[in-house]
Amino acid sequence: MPQIKIRGMKIESICNMSKELVDELQKVLECPRDYFTIEYINSTFIMEGKEVDDGYPFVEVAWFDRGQEIQDKVAKIVTNKVQEQGYNSLDIMFTVFKENSYYENGEHF
Repeated sequence: MPQIKIRGMKIESICNMSKELVDELQKVLECPRDYFTIEYINSTFIMEGKEVDDGYPFVEVAWFDRGQEIQDKVAKIVTNKVQEQGYNSLDIMFTVFKENSYYENGEHF
């Protein structure tokens, strides 16, 4: 159920890397493909009072805790895939859901 939210990248770049990204993450996380969601967040970046064409890639991975070792592996995979699309630098943030605060169809995990 990892939710991957990406901003500061072109949607074409995200689409280009999406299949291989899920392929690699699926091996590490050992969960079905349909548990993954990738969301493109269209953002407008502003600097010095002007709109900037190229933003800075920022990826948020929202999920249930899987420990530091797995988190580090996921960060490396995401970094590699984004860099393969021509972005040299990016930030990744992990948001951890608490089971009793996450509901699916009215029932918490």
